[in-house]
Order: sequence, then structure tokens, then C-alpha cells
Amino acid sequence: MANPLRQIFREFLYRRSIRRWSRQAREALTVDLLTLRAQRARAKRLRTHLDELIHISENRLTLPLIGSNAFQRPVGTDWAWRPKAWRGPLPIKGIASVQNKQKIGEEVTVFHDCDISELTIRQVRNQREEDLAPFGMRMDVFKFDGTFLSLVIDLPPEATEDLKKRHLVRFDTIIEMEKPIEVFARLNIKHGPNTEQIVRELPLHQEDVMIEFDLAYTKLNEKRVERIWVDLIFEGPENNQVTMRDVTFSRRPRADL
Repeated sequence: MANPLRQIFREFLYRRSIRRWSRQAREALTVDLLTLRAQRARAKRLRTHLDELIHISENRLTLPLIGSNAFQRPVGTDWAWRPKAWRGPLPIKGIASVQNKQKIGEEVTVFHDCDISELTIRQVRNQREEDLAPFGMRMDVFKFDGTFLSLVIDLPPEATEDLKKRHLVRFDTIIEMEKPIEVFARLNIKHGPNTEQIVRELPLHQEDVMIEFDLAYTKLNEKRVERIWVDLIFEGPENNQVTMRDVTFSRRPRADL
């Protein structure tokens, strides 16, 4: 019985508070300045908490849900992963004048050789019905006086466990651009003193971009695999906005040759 009564009492206090603030808003043009100054101070303190509540609730209630790792996996997949930058909020939402080797969260690093950086990068909240990733990454490039721009994504240690030459490593992404440019993905696998590299151009004419790296054509030493990372290389990025709505990786053993 206590809980319903408490709920009724809270509803009564809420409605009385709404009526009080509505009355004060109507009387703001005629009330004396001393009273108005006190009401303004209280309203500002209240607005701070309301804005924080609205911001947090919109993030938590907007689909896709924060932390989601849901995405389609090919049959036979034995490992799949979405980087944190596309899965959850970053401590710093955006960076202007991005410097070379600038870290974006724990797993993403920006590399470029510009003398003057006119590059900004920020995390955006995905809200489209077709989006599965909670967040996207938006990169604005203005004047670009360098020769290269790349986004390096470090794959977790789990990606190296039991990695074999018969594996196919799959990369899926959704990319939006103001104007078309070429984007290449380079898979790097460090094994002992050597690093295997496979480069593929992204088929950006497709809505959902997918490429696969076939490790059968490498000289991978399966017993000495140490780490894996992927370079996303953007050709001619000047005066462009690139939004990566989603980034996912997976691997599966290929059929026997």
C-alpha cells in the first residue's frame, strides 16, 4: 500500500511544481526585479539538472542501444568485433586540429603528415532506423597540405588467437561522403620480425561496404602471430566530410582448397 501512496504523493508534488513554474513564467513581465532575480537563479539551477537528465535519457533510450555489438555474422564465424568508438561514448566527443598520431579512444589512431592540421574528428550518435551501431565517426577535412591521411584501428588480442592461413578476415563498414574519394584498407599482421600486409580498395559504390582478406596467400607464421591492425587510407580527402556509421570485423575459416 505504501508504494502506490508514495507514487500519488510524488505526482501531486510534480503537478504543483509545474503549476508554480508556469505561474512564475506568466508573471515574469510584471514581478519586481528582486523577486525575478531570485527566480532566475533557481530556474538556472533547475535547468542544469533537467538538461543533464534529457541528455542522458536521450542517449540511453535512442536506438540502437549504447554498447550494442549486434551485427550480421557470416556462417562459420569464430570471432567478431565492433570497436569501442562505434559501440559506446568516448570520454572526448570531438577533436579539432587533429595532430599526427592522435588517439581517438583506445583503439583508433589518426596518422597524417600535414604541416597545419585543418582536420576535425568527432563521434556522432546514430539514429537512423537502419543503423546497428550506436555511434559513428565523422571526419571533416578542410585544407589538406599533406600526402597521406589514415585511420588505424588496432584489433584486440582475441583476433590473433588460433589465427590460421585458412582464415578469411572480413571488414564491414557504412561510409557517407560529401564527394566521392578512394579509400583503401590495409590489413597488417605482425608475426615475429615480419609483418604481412594485404591491401584492398573499398567498393564505395555499394551502400554496405564489405571486403575480405584471404590469409591463404600470405606467408603467415601461424605460431608467431603477435598483433593485427587495419589502416584505412583516404586518398585526396581535402574539402570533404566522411562519416563512418559502422565498422565491424569478423573472421571465419575458408573452405579447403
